[in-house]
Amino acid sequence: MPTTKDREKRQSIIDACRSMNALGINQGTSGNISLRHGEGLLITPTSTPYEAMQPEQIVFMGLDGSHDAAQRPSSEWRFHLDILRARPEINAVVHAHPIYSTILAIMGLEIPPIHYMIACAGGDTIRVAPYATFGTQELSEHAVRALEGRLACLLEHHGMIAVGASLSKAMWLAVEVETLARQYHGCLQIGTPRLLPKAEIENVLGRIAGYGPADK
Repeated sequence: MPTTKDREKRQSIIDACRSMNALGINQGTSGNISLRHGEGLLITPTSTPYEAMQPEQIVFMGLDGSHDAAQRPSSEWRFHLDILRARPEINAVVHAHPIYSTILAIMGLEIPPIHYMIACAGGDTIRVAPYATFGTQELSEHAVRALEGRLACLLEHHGMIAVGASLSKAMWLAVEVETLARQYHGCLQIGTPRLLPKAEIENVLGRIAGYGPADK
């Protein structure tokens, strides 16, 4: 039987899933969320409508990939697991299919430094991971590589990933990335946007530490 704290963490994942759709950064059950938990992680189950999802359906996986055979984790469990293994400072992974981020991902366009808020994702670009079939180890390896030194990336012909020290920060960043994607898409309708220099992004990185919601 889940403890109160365990149940609260499971419910926070469900609430975040519902929030993704309410915020318009995801559709249906295409997104998935994981949260570091003990010696493993909690992750959304596969193909389960968010409105009907219950805390008991959230799947616990060990860092070795083990889980209760009766439960089916998200088809994207591999990159959730590999990101949390590779990045001990990260506690939450949010994957979604926002419209503008996905448009850029389909076109293979990384987001350049059009706005200083790009620094919230950890650098002067938001990279695009090369395409690989969903749920594969190949996609996971591409995603982990695209996230090196970053807190967000796009997935070619797929969607986006945002990570954070807490679920609230990862969710906040997912919205910021989609905002940047929408801004960049709008700029491209007019022409080629001017970009902020690398030195300015480095300056912003030094000033923006701790920006965003407080860890919960």
